[in-house]
Amino acid sequence: MNNIKKYLSLVTGIAFAAISITSCVQKDDWETPPIKCENKFPEPTITMAAFKAQAPASGFIYIGTDQIFDGYVVSSDESGNFYKTISFQDKPENPTAGLQIEVDRASNYADFPVGAHIRINAKGLRLGLDRGAVKIGSVDPIYPIGRIPGALVSRYVAGVCNGSGLDIATLKPTELATLKIAQDEKYINTLVKVPNVQFSAGEIGKKYIDYVAGAGVDTDRGIVDQAGNATVIRNSGFSTFGSTLIPEGKGDLTFVVNRYNSSWQMLIRNLKDVNFTGKRFFFEGFDGNLADNWDAVSVVGAQVWNIQQFGNPKPCVVMNGFAGTNQVNEDWLISKPISLNGFTSAVLSFETDVRYAGNVLEVFVTDTYTGDPTTTAWTPLSATMDPNNAAFNTWTNSGDISLNAFVNKSVRIAFKYTSTTTGAATWELDNVKVVGN
Repeated sequence: MNNIKKYLSLVTGIAFAAISITSCVQKDDWETPPIKCENKFPEPTITMAAFKAQAPASGFIYIGTDQIFDGYVVSSDESGNFYKTISFQDKPENPTAGLQIEVDRASNYADFPVGAHIRINAKGLRLGLDRGAVKIGSVDPIYPIGRIPGALVSRYVAGVCNGSGLDIATLKPTELATLKIAQDEKYINTLVKVPNVQFSAGEIGKKYIDYVAGAGVDTDRGIVDQAGNATVIRNSGFSTFGSTLIPEGKGDLTFVVNRYNSSWQMLIRNLKDVNFTGKRFFFEGFDGNLADNWDAVSVVGAQVWNIQQFGNPKPCVVMNGFAGTNQVNEDWLISKPISLNGFTSAVLSFETDVRYAGNVLEVFVTDTYTGDPTTTAWTPLSATMDPNNAAFNTWTNSGDISLNAFVNKSVRIAFKYTSTTTGAATWELDNVKVVGN
């Protein structure tokens, strides 16, 4: 009986204790304990720009003192297109310097996502120009700038607190007018955006990367802007988007600028960086094979259109009816079909350079090509041609030539060269472009 009383007394005590506790705390008053975020490194001692400026023109230097600076991450290996590197710039927008750090670990995006505010203490690292880009990395017996061992990354790189957690900024890419402007060492390892970009004609129908025996391989894909400037985007064989087909349109391309030795290689973080919603334009700088985009048809004469190492810039396509003496020629350079479907307006432009006396180069358009220029109904187009036949390298722009009468059709552009026994000019043609909306 005494044991039962003791048991009831114990239960009653526990019940009253529970009531007492719950009566002191309303259910909506529970609070999450505050998260204390503390910066690992003290305040910066140097700007990134000043730190980067210490890099020698060749080779590297060893950083033997505390040199602490801030940066903002612009790269991401989440989609597999960056391999054991982190690219960062000194400000979320309008940066003045970019750097790359080599780290021997993957999934860096988990700790340092895009926009992460990071702080680096470079003491014990090397700084130098490595294969075209300024980098920092570890002392290595084989490589000038080695990858920091994964276990040691936190010794040199840490996130910066915003009060309760990692400070993550919204990045604003530097907007540049052309791909040519982007090919400047001051933009290396910074985030930029270029409008009116598309993949080169030869890339259409391909995937972002090539596959060999089922395995993805690192692949360059050519891109060109509406001004005719070209470069490549470099896609890793491990990129998760590698099997996606190249888009056909044009639009804004956001990328991290990079260079491998003397070759420019732009890197996208994921497919959101490729915002191609506009109509594709036609551009020909004659960098490939003539047959890629053109049919060269010789009606009369032995001389033919051919690509040579001249141009604005080189190469360009050339037709010359002189061979020992002036020869009789009629030669057509006819584009493959150019789609103007969905366009509300379109214009053609190109550049010419002429030398020696002879007939003026003619330009035409048709939407009913028969396969034979002599039986096709051509519409002549009025264009400004180089008027100076006394010297080479007097490149002249044609001006914008309206193709509005041919929108929503598939057209061919043709250049007709003729020469006689009394005059055989040399005509050079470059940067043929059809753009529209």
